[in-house]
Amino acid sequence: MSHYPRLLADVGGTNIRFALQTAPGSIGAVTALQVADFPSIEAAMRHYLDRQPGIAPRHAAIGLANPVTGDQVKLTNHAWAFSIESVRRALGLDTLLALNDFTALALALPYLRADDLARLRSGTPAAGAPLALIGPGTGLGVSGLIPGRHGAAPIALAGEGGHVELAPATDDEWIAWRSAKRQHGRVSAERLLSGMGLSHIHAALCAETGTPLAAPLSAAQVTQGALEGGDPLCRRAFEAFCGLLGSFAADIALVLGARGGVYVGGGIVPRFVDAVASSSFSSRFLDKGRMRAYLEPVPVYVITARYPALPGLAHALAEAIDAPGRTPDVMAG
Repeated sequence: MSHYPRLLADVGGTNIRFALQTAPGSIGAVTALQVADFPSIEAAMRHYLDRQPGIAPRHAAIGLANPVTGDQVKLTNHAWAFSIESVRRALGLDTLLALNDFTALALALPYLRADDLARLRSGTPAAGAPLALIGPGTGLGVSGLIPGRHGAAPIALAGEGGHVELAPATDDEWIAWRSAKRQHGRVSAERLLSGMGLSHIHAALCAETGTPLAAPLSAAQVTQGALEGGDPLCRRAFEAFCGLLGSFAADIALVLGARGGVYVGGGIVPRFVDAVASSSFSSRFLDKGRMRAYLEPVPVYVITARYPALPGLAHALAEAIDAPGRTPDVMAG
């Protein structure tokens, strides 16, 4: 077995979280840094490693809020761009595995404990069925975990489902969609189901109602106004967000046949589980016409673990370097 420690890094659009895996199943304390504080991923990794005296990992895995289709990576929601191979060599690593952050999170789903989850809607998961994963945050992550055949390991999907088209249903959702259409020409799900999306929905409703708005509210300000301040437009924006999210979650469940359950991660929903549960999320999840009966038994869980993707990164790294006959090297997945 390859030696430890191994470096794990989960890179989002806003934060990068580092930890050292010291043994199988043992992940140490997590250090969270701001992506914007560093000019490159190499600089951030050096910053972290320089503060771990006497420790020089030979193997590392990084999850990226971005498609990873080859050696060259350009983050979708940040300016970082780099060569995986160049970073591996610069840091003196034998192995640098790079994969989409939601692929890593999908691999982590079997490792989540009951207290890492909150139930958003009840149901009875079908044994051996695929699992769906979505997560609005800085962007909108989507993945799934597909059971392996004949006892083989499950397969985590690496896709960009957050960039599919979005289908509004209510008047407020159409107001937000048309506003985004005017600005961007094409409205992906991520345009409205993300932090920037929540801000955009609120700004669109303000414009539609003639409500003066000196500057767009942040997602945090919209949720605070909706759930604490009693602001009617913030409430409408939050409700539109939840309705769209319920419909989108069901769409992904239908595509993947995810009768094993839908999991919601990201940086937004875990903070407001009760509010989302009392919104139109569940009714919109089931509002799929002839497919209602298919979706009825599908449970929806919110991932409340603070750093849920790290076990998935550790799993992917173990598969990459501990497999018999595998030569450690730079890998994209």
